Amino acid sequence: MTIAIVVVLIISSLGLIATVLLQSGKSAGLSGSIAGAGEQFFGKTAARGMEGRLSKLGIVFAVLFLVSSLAGAIFLK
Repeated sequence: MTIAIVVVLIISSLGLIATVLLQSGKSAGLSGSIAGAGEQFFGKTAARGMEGRLSKLGIVFAVLFLVSSLAGAIFLK
């Protein structure tokens, strides 16, 4: 059980690092990041293609990382 939790934690952390590094930056500067976040939040721009897949994959890896780290904290006492 403990080996499985550690393996999932390592795979999810490496996957999360890889997906974040593969994503391209939206815009530079503070004002661009605020405007880009507003557009993405209200759905004016839809993520398509590789960017959309990387974004969804990043969310999956983040959830796996969170769940495996919580499971590790509970079961590996």
